[in-house]
Amino acid sequence: MRYVEVGGERLSAIGLGTWQFGSADWGYGKSYGDDTAHRIVDRALELGINLIDTAEIYARGASEAIVGRAIQGHRDQVFVATKVFPSWPTADRVAEHGRLSSMRLGVDVIDLYQVHWRNPAVPLRSTMEGMRRLLDEGVVRHVGVSNFGADAWREAERLLGAPVLSNQVSYSMLNRKHEGANLARAQADDRLLIAYSPLAMGLLGGRYDTDHLPTSSARLNNPFFLPENIRRAIPVIEAVRRVAAAHDATPAQVALAWLIGRPNVVAIPGASSVEQLEHNAAAADLDLTDDETAELTAASDAFEPLAGAQMAGGFVQNWFARRRD
Repeated sequence: MRYVEVGGERLSAIGLGTWQFGSADWGYGKSYGDDTAHRIVDRALELGINLIDTAEIYARGASEAIVGRAIQGHRDQVFVATKVFPSWPTADRVAEHGRLSSMRLGVDVIDLYQVHWRNPAVPLRSTMEGMRRLLDEGVVRHVGVSNFGADAWREAERLLGAPVLSNQVSYSMLNRKHEGANLARAQADDRLLIAYSPLAMGLLGGRYDTDHLPTSSARLNNPFFLPENIRRAIPVIEAVRRVAAAHDATPAQVALAWLIGRPNVVAIPGASSVEQLEHNAAAADLDLTDDETAELTAASDAFEPLAGAQMAGGFVQNWFARRRD
C-alpha cells in the first residue's frame, strides 16, 4: 500500500468509501450490511488501508453504525472519517451531531469530521464554531470540508482558527473540476484532497455501456449514466483499457492509479465485495509510465459531458423510459 503524509497524518492512498453500507440505494441487499461489509473492512485493514470514510447521511446513520461494529478491536489501525448532516449545520447542531456520530461509530474520538456540504442558509461562521467546540472538547482530531471551492475552504479554515485538513470532492478522470484551485491549495499548504466517486461510480471500470445500464438508483440518478454521457466517455474508457492490458491490470485499477499519482490526493472507492476491495487496493502498487499518464490525461481532457440544460432533459427522458419499463 502507498501512503500519503499530510498534516502530521499518514493515510493510505486508497481508502474505503462506505455510502453503500446499510443503504438501499445500491441494491446490495440486507446481508451486505450484516456480513459482507464487515468482511470488506477486515480485509481492507489486512491490506494496509487505514482511511475509512462514512457520513451521518448514509442510510441515516446506519453506515456509521456498521463501520463502528466492523472496526471494534482494530481502532488503532483506522483513521475514521465521517461527515455532519448538512440540513441545518448551526454551531449547536454540529456539536450535537458530532457527539452522536462518535457514539454510532463507537469511538471516543473521530479522526476527521467533515462538513458534508456548505449550507447557504447557515453562516459558515456558525458551522465552524460547532467544529471548534468539538476540537476543543476532544471529540474530533481534525476538521475537514466536502464539496467546497478553494476560497470557501480557506474561509472555513480562517473561521475555525485551525487547519482544515481536507476537502472531499468528486474527482475522477471524468470529473476534474476540482483539479485546479483545490488541488493547488492542497499541494501548497500541506492539505489533502479526498476523491470520492474516483471511478465515476463504476463507469470507468468498463462494466457499463449504452446497452448495459446500471439498475441501482444511486447510479441511475447520476448524470454520468445518461446514455449520451456514456457514449462520450467511451474514448476515455478505451484508453484506460489499453493501458490496463499493458499492465495485466483492470481498467478500474488504472483509473485509480492515474488519480492517486497526483500529490496530496487519496481516493475512497466503495466496494461491493471483498474481491473488488482487493482490486482497488492493488491500484496503489500500479506504476504508470509518463507516456501512459499523458495518454490517459489527453483522453480525459477531451471528455465533454452534456451541459446543464441537456442534462436535465436527459434525466426527464430517462425517468419516462424507466416508467414505461
